[in-house]
Amino acid sequence: MEGAINEGSVPPYYREVYEAVCCKQDDRVQAEVFHRLLSRTDLPASVQTQIASQLDCKEGFLSKLSLYKGLALIALAQQGKQPSQKLLENYTQEFPKPHLGELVDLRALKMQSTSDNPLLLTQTLLELQDIDTIQVELIPEKKGLFLKHFEYEVTSQRFRSSVYRRYSDFDVLHEVLLHRFAYRMVPALPPKRVLKGVLTSTSEKEFIEGRRRGLRRFINLVARHPFFSEDELIKTFLTLNSSDVQNKLRESIKRAGDEFLTCKIATKAKEYLPPDIQAQFSASRELIRNIFNSFQKLRDRAERMAIRSVENATDLMMFGKELSALGSDTISVPYWATTNNNTWGTLRQSLKGLSVEFAILADKAAQQGKREEDDVVEKLNLFLDLLQSYKDLCERHEKGVLHEHHRALQKYSLMKRQMLSATAQSKEPVSVEQLESRIVQQENAILTMELRNYFSLFCLCQETQLIFIYLQITCYIIGALVNSQIQGHREMSEVWNDLQPKLGSLFGGCSGLLSPPLTPQQGDWKSLAFFTN
Repeated sequence: MEGAINEGSVPPYYREVYEAVCCKQDDRVQAEVFHRLLSRTDLPASVQTQIASQLDCKEGFLSKLSLYKGLALIALAQQGKQPSQKLLENYTQEFPKPHLGELVDLRALKMQSTSDNPLLLTQTLLELQDIDTIQVELIPEKKGLFLKHFEYEVTSQRFRSSVYRRYSDFDVLHEVLLHRFAYRMVPALPPKRVLKGVLTSTSEKEFIEGRRRGLRRFINLVARHPFFSEDELIKTFLTLNSSDVQNKLRESIKRAGDEFLTCKIATKAKEYLPPDIQAQFSASRELIRNIFNSFQKLRDRAERMAIRSVENATDLMMFGKELSALGSDTISVPYWATTNNNTWGTLRQSLKGLSVEFAILADKAAQQGKREEDDVVEKLNLFLDLLQSYKDLCERHEKGVLHEHHRALQKYSLMKRQMLSATAQSKEPVSVEQLESRIVQQENAILTMELRNYFSLFCLCQETQLIFIYLQITCYIIGALVNSQIQGHREMSEVWNDLQPKLGSLFGGCSGLLSPPLTPQQGDWKSLAFFTN
């Protein structure tokens, strides 16, 4: 018998398992269902991971033949063999039957649709963007003689609301979101700085504008998050017309508690996690770290492009002004310098009028720089804010709930040793009972920690999916860059073309001098050499 997996090369039991677990809508098997099936085999986690890594999983689904391959690898691994592609290719006997339990139990693993699995996010980037669009505009407000404070008008399209918020209000929202959703990505706020002096410094203006943009990115990411967007905290922040918004936010979090306490499936999160969740988490984290580094470089290059466009606008404007200044010179030309030739007088009048076109060119270049800043750099910064919040979340998971879990286990181990020591030394019954009570409390604490750890991994899995949903923003960024370049070059080309006849007229009126050729095809290369030598 050939080692290739096909419909005729597998035992009938394989087809029965497929019928039990396949998704009837498209005849495929969800990867999550297969992971649950793997966890029933009691194979070591490393072997389960090895089997899963050899299957072709596209868009979260396995084909029928991929499932058959997985079943064969499970059966061979249960016989003590090392599961591999080579093992299947060299296997000449009938594939063995894996031990998976009763078929009726396998049917309970099946999920009829992706929406039935709470672990999976189904939203697209467009759907997330449609949740809300929020504008944040600066309203300067002077307080005192030396310090300036600022308010922001925050306008929500979803709630059709407009409220005024201070930076400190955003800060409290960030604080309560971290408390409420400790296991999810909460974007960082832009830095706060005490502003000194009057608002005339260019660097100070740039800082204030950068902070406004950062606050806008923060509130849009938060308001479009699939879980934050439905929370009362967001609605309160975006709709409450009151100076007491900070107290309202803090009161709300006291009433609700954190997500672990309010999520209905929090204590069942482990059931939805794949057996190789730790390996998947490590791989995803490394991949996202690389994506973050690449997007940082893209953002830096895009910023340089936008800066160059603005600098080009300045240079064009100054070039036009210098031509105008040259043409506006009122000093009369000495007779001996011109010898009855009025070339300079005619040329001077023509130069004066060219500044208009150069001013238009400068404006077009400035507009292109603004488009590149708003449509390219800002979108890159938004995605980088999200990627940074993912890095922060991973650190909170490792230093927070995971660290607390390890500490709780160490404390429990110490109590058990104390209990054994107390029993061996026949201490007072009261002392032993107190130790037993503390051990029970610690066991409950450890159980809670374990449940929180699995819920943290559950949330991490969803936040990882959210990162990859947002990766679609790459298409928007590239499209915005291309469109900006096309529009900018087209608009500037139109102005240059309008300038061309004036330039020809300018040189054509210089006492019979030839107009310099505008292209090699139009002119005489000998004349061109005269102007360039």
